[in-house]
Amino acid sequence: MSHARYTGRCFCGSVEIEVTGEPAVSCYCHCKDCRGWLAAPIHGATLWRTGDVRVVKGAELLGTYKKTDRSHRQFCTRCGGGVMIGHPGMGMIDVMSVVIPEYPFRPTMHVNYESKVLSMRDGLPKYKGFPRPDGTGDTLPD
Repeated sequence: MSHARYTGRCFCGSVEIEVTGEPAVSCYCHCKDCRGWLAAPIHGATLWRTGDVRVVKGAELLGTYKKTDRSHRQFCTRCGGGVMIGHPGMGMIDVMSVVIPEYPFRPTMHVNYESKVLSMRDGLPKYKGFPRPDGTGDTLPD
């Protein structure tokens, strides 16, 4: 059985990654930290199992910023472009959907919608924080 492979790059192309298979979760994140780091009102997140993400070029150019132990934000030190966010406690890596443009991003939910600065009326579930088992599972209206 073959697995899909997608290649992603930082803004300047000096760092290249490869993801294999399908992400465990594709969603929109509205948290303050994602918005602040990406300088955007919303984040298209794709969470992959750590073993499904591989740096194939420019690993020495990856910088890491750890605002918390839960999120290790990695970026290219040459161009400053975000590449991925490691979540070691979950065994997952969030590769920003825009970093892997060939991947057909199909989000299934919104998380941290309570913190939104941009309303989305798309019919997807809007979790106040996170769905269960990591969150309360409380949802909010469009």
